[in-house]
Amino acid sequence: MTAIDMERARFNMVEQQVRPWNVLDPKVLEIISEVPREEFVPAPYRGLAFADIEIPLAGGERMLTPPMAGQLLQALRLGKSDRVLEVGSGSGYVTACLARLCDRVTTIESSHELAQLAADNLERQKIRGVERLYGDFFETNLPHRGFDAIAFTGSMSELPEIAVKLLDDNGRIFAVLGEEPIMRATLITRESDGSLRQRTLFETVIPALHQPGGGARFAF
Repeated sequence: MTAIDMERARFNMVEQQVRPWNVLDPKVLEIISEVPREEFVPAPYRGLAFADIEIPLAGGERMLTPPMAGQLLQALRLGKSDRVLEVGSGSGYVTACLARLCDRVTTIESSHELAQLAADNLERQKIRGVERLYGDFFETNLPHRGFDAIAFTGSMSELPEIAVKLLDDNGRIFAVLGEEPIMRATLITRESDGSLRQRTLFETVIPALHQPGGGARFAF
């Protein structure tokens, strides 16, 4: 694929996949247009970098489709001073997009192979403002509270209770909750009085988050 073909495919991805999925935030569309998705795709699938498919990763994991990545980024309404926790680094593509939208990203990955892949990709693209952690989200000693937003890149049956403890007042969580065939992309907001507000964004199905340790779940 020539450089011109690459840019045409990138433009078509944004205009024919992401925007029609009601991803209309100009900042998000700009980031998706600028972050080189093809550089975060495993070499055997490079030709499919801009396709509306979940590209396979090591260990049976898969990248989010471009429209799903766009929805995640848009839903969190990130500001330049925000601190974000990403659970599931994958190839590092969503991490790179998040880092362009906020001040600091802490990303945690339970697969050693994927953690290394994400680290290599992020370093090669010179993505700054990212703290990379390897381990089980449910067992890693993360600081309580302080995150303005949390993004889960895999689905879960219910929201982990620890996520609520890590979220600051007025913070947002993007998570896909449920089990096949019924899952819902969900935005959870922590109000200033500590209460939680849950809003269903749309129905979808994505691969489950790898959860070696499990952990307590939060029931609404």
